[in-house]
Amino acid sequence: MATSPGPRLRAILDSIPAYKAGQPARVQPGITAHKLSSNENPFGPLPAVLDAAREAAASMQLYPDFASSALVGAIASRFAVPEAQVTVATGSVGLTQQLVQITCDAGDGVMFAWRSFESYPIVTIIGGAVPQRVALDADDRHDLNAMADAIDETTRLVFVCNPNNPTGTAVGGRALAEFIERVPDDVLIVIDEAYREFVDPGAVPDGLDFLRDHANVAVLRTFSKAYGLAGLRVGFCIAHAPVADALRKVQVPFGVSSVAQAAGVAALQPAVEAAAMERVELLVAERARVDAGLRAAGFAPSVSEANFVWLRLGEQTGHFAEACESAGLAVRPFADEGVRISIGLPEANDRLLATAAAWITERP
Repeated sequence: MATSPGPRLRAILDSIPAYKAGQPARVQPGITAHKLSSNENPFGPLPAVLDAAREAAASMQLYPDFASSALVGAIASRFAVPEAQVTVATGSVGLTQQLVQITCDAGDGVMFAWRSFESYPIVTIIGGAVPQRVALDADDRHDLNAMADAIDETTRLVFVCNPNNPTGTAVGGRALAEFIERVPDDVLIVIDEAYREFVDPGAVPDGLDFLRDHANVAVLRTFSKAYGLAGLRVGFCIAHAPVADALRKVQVPFGVSSVAQAAGVAALQPAVEAAAMERVELLVAERARVDAGLRAAGFAPSVSEANFVWLRLGEQTGHFAEACESAGLAVRPFADEGVRISIGLPEANDRLLATAAAWITERP
């Protein structure tokens, strides 16, 4: 047995907040469990995507294409951008870490709204940078004016999660345009659009429209949500060539598997993508039904443009999450703040609405 204290690890690790993944519902006799805690797509893989993944898996003894050439080409074609502007990684979350790595030296600032995506402070601290949190406004939206005011000489990177996770709220085109104009040209603005496919395009701007006019704007997207590839971990960034080149320099070699690359290419085939968007429309309709049901019961959910809803419940957050757990529903509580509830299939949503209605009449 070793008696020495072992290797000396980075002291900063003690300050890194733990990422809390959504948990499955507790198995209970006679109750079908539903996981509404991870913003996953509740539909199974589309047949063409599954076929492509199976075919690619037959060569799993080989390294994947280092450059993800076919996938990069498919993304570039789909979004009408040069291939030189596209980089891929293990989900958009993998790209958030790479973005810190290419912009920040020790002590530089990374700004984001709070609460927002849990990965932001984690990748910031791991990268030796300093989180610059700016509170959401009273409607749980990004306070872009406050964020612009808070930028200082240390700020190198700004994340704008639109729609925001976990609140589902989004900022409009004019507000985002005015914010971008106020940000110094040497600060990289990353518009994180993991839930882009679920938004009302008339109300929420497309980040790519800002990318075309601003060299310091980059856009993150993912195959995890609308396309249902969360288990394969593949996301992409569209940015101007200098940023994209830098991201490729720090990428994990062979990080995106052959199976993920093949599935991503298949998902972007027109007929396959159309089928995926039909599912998105069903989830958006269910989101509207859940929102209306919660409001009728007396809740005040945020105005969501994502595949989930947010209930700001404060100190009652844990009590509500426990009621859901007892009903066979896993939701994602944020202690003493609120609960994020992913939109599931109708059966799960029906139970959620019944549970919520019962809870609000019986709560302490």
